[in-house]
Amino acid sequence: MNPFSVTEQPNGLVGVGLRHPHYAQALSDNPINTHIDFVELHAENFFAKGGIALEVLQDAAQKYDISIHGTSLGLGSNMALPCDTLAQFAHVVNVSNAKWVSEHLCFNRALVDGHVLHSGDLLPLAYNQASLRVLATNIAQVQDKLKRPILIENLSSYISVSHIDPMQADEMSEFAFLIALCQQAGCGLLLDLNNLIVNALNQQQTNVVDYVYENIKQIPAHLVGEIHLAGFSDNKVNGFIVDDHASAVSPQCWELYTRAKALFGNAATLIEWDNKLPTWEVLVGEAQKARF
Repeated sequence: MNPFSVTEQPNGLVGVGLRHPHYAQALSDNPINTHIDFVELHAENFFAKGGIALEVLQDAAQKYDISIHGTSLGLGSNMALPCDTLAQFAHVVNVSNAKWVSEHLCFNRALVDGHVLHSGDLLPLAYNQASLRVLATNIAQVQDKLKRPILIENLSSYISVSHIDPMQADEMSEFAFLIALCQQAGCGLLLDLNNLIVNALNQQQTNVVDYVYENIKQIPAHLVGEIHLAGFSDNKVNGFIVDDHASAVSPQCWELYTRAKALFGNAATLIEWDNKLPTWEVLVGEAQKARF
C-alpha cells in the first residue's frame, strides 16, 4: 500500500457535513446542490444493516462524492480494535465508495479491572513515542482492512495528559507528532483549523491565527488531504472555549484558512456544522465562501 499523498486526490473540492435534518434537501433536485462537491457522513450513523439508513447512504453516494468520518475506533486506545466495529466501518466505506476516510487522533477505550470501558468521547493522547507506536499499529490494521490510507484528524482538547499522569508527558509538539505519525503509519491528515484555534485560545496564546499558521507551515503539503472549517462557542465552560460546531465558521478560522490555502491548496475543504443546524441554504452558502 502506498502512503497517502494529496497529489492522488481531486484538487480543491468543497463540501459540507450532511446531517439528518438536511437529508431530504441534500438529496433533492434543488439547483443549489450543484454548488456542493462532496458531503461528509458520520460512519456510525450507518452501521445498522439494511433499512432506510442504507438507502440514504446509497442515494447520497449516487449524487455526491462521499467523505466518511469515523468517531468510534479510538485509534489511540492501547488495546486491540473491536473487530465488529471495524467490519461495520469498512462496510460503510465500501458501500459509499468513499473518496476520503478519516478518524480522530484520540483514544476512547481502556481495560479497567478486567472490563473494557468506553468513554463515549474523544480523549487526548500524550505526544510521545508510546502513543505513536499504538496509533501506527491500529492505523495499519484499519488501512489493511480498507486497502487504502486514511486521514487522521487533529483533536480539540481541554486538558494535557501529563496533568493527569506525569508518566505520560509530551515528548514533541502536536505538529511534530502529526508529521511523525504520517511518516510512521503511511496515513494522511485531516487538518481541522477550528480545533487548532480552540486549542490555542484555551492555551492563552497571543495572536492565535499567527501562532497556528507558523506551526502548520511545518506540515508537508502532500500530507493534508482535507481541511475542516467550523465555529465555536464564545460562552466558556469551566474557563474553556468549547468546540461545539454550533455556529458559522469563525472570523479567525476564515483568516487562517485564507493562509492555509496557500500551503495546502489541493486539499478538499469541509464546512463542519453539527449542532444548532442552520437551513440547508445557509450551510451551502458557507461552503461557497470557501471557494477562492
